[in-house]
Formats: sequence, structure tokens, C-alpha cells
Amino acid sequence: MNLEKYLDYVNSGKRIIAGSDEHIFMTGLLHDALKITHKINSEYHTIEEIQELFAKLTSTPVNRTLSIMPPFNTDCGKNIHIGENVFINSGCKMQDQGGIYIGNDVLIGHNACLLTLNHAFEAEKRADLYPEPIHIEDKVWLGSNVTVLPGVRISEGAIVAAGAVVTKDVEEYTIVGGIPAKFMKNIDA
Repeated sequence: MNLEKYLDYVNSGKRIIAGSDEHIFMTGLLHDALKITHKINSEYHTIEEIQELFAKLTSTPVNRTLSIMPPFNTDCGKNIHIGENVFINSGCKMQDQGGIYIGNDVLIGHNACLLTLNHAFEAEKRADLYPEPIHIEDKVWLGSNVTVLPGVRISEGAIVAAGAVVTKDVEEYTIVGGIPAKFMKNIDA
């Protein structure tokens, strides 16, 4: 198993069977991510140093418009895709095995959780996982303590109110809030 094969597998949405080659590889990526995020979170870094560490974490070129306030945590790192002018506030957690796609000019509040895995419902298979991507389009603002569940698309210009749990897609230029998140109102583009 290599990174390309692993990403092809999880991006297909196929079940990750506990103990399989994919699951074992995923565990190795977790340990690699822990080393880098520990470095990000355990000492002071300039914005440029954090950008360099994030590039190492994601195996992508340095994005000089990215701003991350530690602590930041992920359990993979290799399936995070971030556009330009993105701000991620402290305490963000990204479970990115299923893919996290963040557009341009996005604001992510304190303690946001972006989750791309679900466990199997069958009790005897509960350790099996189902990956589904999260898409956050341009100009989205996620408030503090927002949780976004697997398979959700948050469309351009939307705002997710603090504390919301987003279980389904959010229309463009709307505000949603609550548990589960529901439409609150439209906003101007």
C-alpha cells in the first residue's frame, strides 16, 4: 500500500475494513500526523513556520495565504485540500481520511470539527469505517464549535452559526444553526 493507492481507495467511498491493508496504512498516517501536529502545537511558530509544517503534513506545496492558529489536530493530513486566504482558528480538528475540500476566503472558528468517517452500524463490524468527503465552498464562515459531518457540502457564502451540527448540505448565501443545523435566513451575496 502506498499513499496514492490509499487515497484512491478512500476517495472512492469504499468501506475500510478493520485490520485491512487500508486500515493499517491509515494507522501509519495517523502516527505521522501526530508527530507533525505535536510539533505545531507544542511550541511557538511564526505563521510561515506553521505553513511549512502544514505543507509537510499535507504533502502539498506551501500556501502562503493560509493562517492557522494552534492547536490544530488531524488524524491523517494527506486528504486536506485548502484554497487561498483561509483562516483556521485555534482548536480545529480535521478527520480528513474521506477528503476535506476548502475553497477560497473561508473562515473556520474556534474548535470546529470536520469529520469524514462514519463507523459501520453492525455491532460486530463497528470498527469498519465509511469515508465521505466534506466540501466547503468559497467565502464560507464556520462559527466556533461547529461540527460538520461526513458527506456535507457547505455552499458558497454560507454562514454556519456557532455550535451548529451540520448533517446535510447548506445552500449558498444562507445562515444555518442549531442541532441539527437548520435554515435560519438568506443573506446578500
